[in-house]
Amino acid sequence: MVKRGLGLALLLAIGAAAFAQQPTAPPVTHLKVGDAAPEFALRDTAGKEVKLSDFRGKKNVVLAFYVFAFTGG
Repeated sequence: MVKRGLGLALLLAIGAAAFAQQPTAPPVTHLKVGDAAPEFALRDTAGKEVKLSDFRGKKNVVLAFYVFAFTGG
């Protein structure tokens, strides 16, 4: 009886994890290749806020997106 309960719990957990990872529609954007990136801010590894505009005219910035990187997906 206990094995059956544990098996059911495991099955439910696997099903919930699979359901949570269903793909969603990509966000709608009006950006085109070659357009300037919109202003945004993120926190660096020290917790300091860094804005894209902080680099304007000083350094080149490359934006790279890795789908599912570091997400376990």
